[in-house]
Amino acid sequence: MQLLQVGPTFPKTPFLISKSSPNGGVVGILSSKKLSLLYDTNHSLASSHRHERCKWASLNQSISSSISTKAASVDAGAPAISPVTAEKDVLAALSEIIDPDFGTDIVSCGFVKDMNIDESMGEVSFRLELTTPACPVKDMFEEKANEVVAKLPWVKNVNVTMSAQPAKPVFAEQVPMGLRTISNIVAVSSCKGGVGKSTVAVNLAFTLAGMGARVGIFDADVYGPSLPTMVSPENRLLEMNPEKRTIIPVDYLGVKLVSFGFAGEGRAIMRGPMVSGVINQLLTTAEWGELDYLVIDMPPGTGDIHLTLCQVVPLSAAVIVTTPQKLSFIDVAKGVRMFSKLKVPCIAVVENMCHFDADGKRHYPFGRGSGSQVVEQFGIPHLFDLPIRPTLSASGDSGIPEVVADPQGEVSKTFQELGVCVVQQCAKIRQQVSTAVTYDKSIKAIRVKVPDSDDEFLLHPATVRRNDRSAQSVDEWTGEQKLKYNDVPEDIEPEDIRPMGNYAVSIDWPDGFCQCFLV
Repeated sequence: MQLLQVGPTFPKTPFLISKSSPNGGVVGILSSKKLSLLYDTNHSLASSHRHERCKWASLNQSISSSISTKAASVDAGAPAISPVTAEKDVLAALSEIIDPDFGTDIVSCGFVKDMNIDESMGEVSFRLELTTPACPVKDMFEEKANEVVAKLPWVKNVNVTMSAQPAKPVFAEQVPMGLRTISNIVAVSSCKGGVGKSTVAVNLAFTLAGMGARVGIFDADVYGPSLPTMVSPENRLLEMNPEKRTIIPVDYLGVKLVSFGFAGEGRAIMRGPMVSGVINQLLTTAEWGELDYLVIDMPPGTGDIHLTLCQVVPLSAAVIVTTPQKLSFIDVAKGVRMFSKLKVPCIAVVENMCHFDADGKRHYPFGRGSGSQVVEQFGIPHLFDLPIRPTLSASGDSGIPEVVADPQGEVSKTFQELGVCVVQQCAKIRQQVSTAVTYDKSIKAIRVKVPDSDDEFLLHPATVRRNDRSAQSVDEWTGEQKLKYNDVPEDIEPEDIRPMGNYAVSIDWPDGFCQCFLV
């Protein structure tokens, strides 16, 4: 309705408002008095409408403001992402990081532990548990983990903690009690005396310790122990724990040492069986504690001590030491074949005293090629050359290892490379052993992975059980099959599968039988 603004004084003459009716008549005539009354009424109605509109506008503004405030409050308080989605985002980001040794991402390797996510604050924290504290790429893992998670749009803060798996062999229940807290046992062997095997063993051990690992050295040479000469601890005698009846190792720069030379007897004069007993006692009753690596300085030869050690101790790997002469290669080849028969992988060859530099030239006084020949003939993947250095020989006599006396020198760099090789190869072997044979309940089949390959094949559990060739299943004298085909249910499932050594597994069956076979 359109309102006409009229002054307070109205004209005295009648004001005609007319509207033609359908019959052409006049609707009505209003006097000034009635017009004034109409104005007052219309003015009152207009003011009322304006007042109502103001009230509605005010109410609408108030509601709008309230809704906006509540919406802002909800937006500020609600998480930008759900917990499930946040965890998936973080794991997907971390799966971009590939372990160079295993060839798979760190999430699949099981390295990511204790993840904690605060979606509202954009904070992410987790722990990377590596296979060893001496992992050569641990700094890269930490840096990359921070980088990939921080790239997520909702993440504001990332906290990464680095740790290592507890020290424990892959098959702890099968080793003596004293060795059940040692992750890796590495033999350093040459099968020939005078090639620098003890020098390599000691410097390798202290290199691993410098990389952050917990390390011990066992001198297995009872006839001529070298460890008391090559290191100089304050306490040079092994002590006994009378309560536990155990041996307390000597400590030098954080590395635990056990040698017959620290027993106060000097060098032994005894027959082979007695020597094997002494070696067994020194090794298995020592309080090693938790170690990442135990380096064993093997004696020369391939006799009783070697066989005893390989039978009592689950050796993870072996490092072979040689010199350039052909005669050295012949003896070393015997040692490599021995380790092969005992199912101990040889992971590296160290060719000692291979050259020296003088007058701007490199000289090879003992010839060349022995180390390369070992690598080529036996397929050992890594070869390291050690030069002739007076300081290296002098450090062995002074009681301070070369890698400790000159950590930045050329010799120390070679041992650093050897240490990285040992760490990587031991981790790779542990991974292969622990996942070589597994049981897949979803398809009721035993999975067998081929080493150094992505290939795998499946075995039916009943077929594996029926093919047992032990004395319990086959008569040793007649060859008659004692275990009949129908004795094994078609739906039989293994109760447990665990590794035995590096190339065998043990399977527990519901009928109480424990079956062993080579992988």
